[in-house]
Amino acid sequence: MIQVRIKRISFEAETINSYELVAPAGDELVPFTAGSHIDLHLPNGMIRSYSLVNDQCEKTRYVVAVNKDAASRGGSSFVHENLRAGDVITISYPRNNFALQENAAHSVLIAGGIGITPLISMIRRLEALGRSWELFYAARTRVAAAFLDELHALRCDVHPHLHLNFDQEPSGRMLDLSAIVKSASPDAHLYCCGPVPMLEAFETATQGRPAEQVHVEYFKAKEKPAAEGGFEVRLARSNRTIAVEAGKTILNALLDAGIAVNYACTEGVCGTCETRVIEGIPDHRDLFLGKEEHAANNTMMICCSGSKSSTLVLDL
Repeated sequence: MIQVRIKRISFEAETINSYELVAPAGDELVPFTAGSHIDLHLPNGMIRSYSLVNDQCEKTRYVVAVNKDAASRGGSSFVHENLRAGDVITISYPRNNFALQENAAHSVLIAGGIGITPLISMIRRLEALGRSWELFYAARTRVAAAFLDELHALRCDVHPHLHLNFDQEPSGRMLDLSAIVKSASPDAHLYCCGPVPMLEAFETATQGRPAEQVHVEYFKAKEKPAAEGGFEVRLARSNRTIAVEAGKTILNALLDAGIAVNYACTEGVCGTCETRVIEGIPDHRDLFLGKEEHAANNTMMICCSGSKSSTLVLDL
């Protein structure tokens, strides 16, 4: 983890601010690639993941955009209401679970609301590489959509490939994801980031596509973490056994026992807490690992997944 200073806070849309983060001494930051995110370790103890929206070629700053969600669990509200320019905060190094395939013949980018954040970084990269792409961007209203000015400022020949839809405006309608997917060329790579219903519809629409050409990033979990308890976790490296009681996740039980483990989102979407499974059968509840990885049971997300066996042996 590193410390950064908030250099600038900018208004991007109705409930969205961007935060420019720099090294306090002006040093270069760890490089990142389009689609990456960082974890903000907030002063109130919360850890929240946000996508980097700036150009990956920039070496001295990270920029994240945060939507003040009405259904916030406290993270986005805290960022909007308490963080100020000049504050120094702790962040993680960038990680990329939603990597852009730079050699794709064509990229189809689909965003819902704040889901534009990783995709705007991808657009910057695709433009720099001179690659073919198109964007389908849905938001409630025009004033709720971030980065419209930047999109409209792109070269004129890109404009026909910008498909903007505002659901709650007179001409608005829900994106027809099935039609978008069907119209994409067979060799196109498709990316989607947005609310859970959009992502579920996208996954349904892309079932016939090669898995390696379909890319999804969830911001929120589909279901509640496994907290049924009633099993134990053996820590192979620590030589300890921890009982996971009803009402607790594995992560809760480990933290209560004083075990230091990495975690961030607590919803199984960011991958920070991925842990190797040595023995036992996890009850996977995450949205980070794929179906084949779930079936292999080699790793699990301890923040949200439970156990189908009476004992789990973890590489901790």
